[in-house]
Amino acid sequence: MSSLQSNVTQKQYRVVALPGEGVGVEVIEAALRVLDRIAELQGFSVQVDRGLIGQPAVEIWGNPFPEATAQLCQGADGILLGAVSQGGLLELRKRFDFFANLRPVRTFSTLHQSPLKSEKLAGVDLLFVRELVSGIYFGPAGRSIDAEGAYGFHTMQYHDWEIRRIARVALQKAQARRQRLTVAHKQNALPHLPWTQLVREVAADFPDVEIEPMLVDNLAMQLMLRPHHFDVILAGNLFGDILSDLGGVLVGSIGLLGSASLNADGFGLYEPIHGTAPDIAGKGIANPLGAINSLVLMLQQWGEQTAAARIQQAEAQLLAKGYRTADLFDRPNEILVNTAEYVDRLLEEFILP
Repeated sequence: MSSLQSNVTQKQYRVVALPGEGVGVEVIEAALRVLDRIAELQGFSVQVDRGLIGQPAVEIWGNPFPEATAQLCQGADGILLGAVSQGGLLELRKRFDFFANLRPVRTFSTLHQSPLKSEKLAGVDLLFVRELVSGIYFGPAGRSIDAEGAYGFHTMQYHDWEIRRIARVALQKAQARRQRLTVAHKQNALPHLPWTQLVREVAADFPDVEIEPMLVDNLAMQLMLRPHHFDVILAGNLFGDILSDLGGVLVGSIGLLGSASLNADGFGLYEPIHGTAPDIAGKGIANPLGAINSLVLMLQQWGEQTAAARIQQAEAQLLAKGYRTADLFDRPNEILVNTAEYVDRLLEEFILP
């Protein structure tokens, strides 16, 4: 095939990078370096358009999620988001109906940062599926006053169809994995949100998947006591937000965890689950792997499975060699590196035998 023909048939993607604030700026730049290199190695091209969200957008547009950013995201193949401290994120999720949040948690045998015993963690591989555009973060809310004084309220509201559609996503994921779906709920106190019943109705189309309802407080405890028990965990917005952060305890640092948020068309937002980390922002020491693992999820969604696998393999090899960012470093035989150095080493792993 001629070089001209090769260029014509080369796959092309467009990514919108929204670094946001704090360490988000640093980790997104790290992820883009990895994306650029893996695209070169795997023979596809990526156009990166940069936009503003959060406080940087407020400073320019007076709005944490301006229409200019929304229009930039429209029609892209994926959005890479760093972190924001307050406004912009919920608006972005709602605008594109990113209702299905996927947060995989896999432990590494070469990491020993978790407070749990290593024998409990070997081979842990689970997936949180979190509903992302409804529930208490989006229900009626406000402040008022009555005879007893001032008060505030937030409403956890779910339509049955919203529960059914996220249940179908979780069931599809469970069917493709180890065929167990744990449903987080609090129906003893919230009986009008019948997660278990609605999930079971959808599960009629997935007879091979075992459905395990579990009260959310007990689920949090069981995650720490027997993490191997779990495969896919389905939760609403609030419970999923809290439970999935426990994944950081299992792997040893929240800085390792990435996420994908997808709409019904497969269009996705990809972001590390950590925050802006203002205490270390600008120091160049943030762990880039949460953003890089979010990039992996984007590549998988595109069908670029080989590219995703190469990044995961390089990451595992680098951790096995003892390279650590500050959040993971605690042993004398480990090698402390900053954000840029970690990416340098990761890129080298792509070409090593």
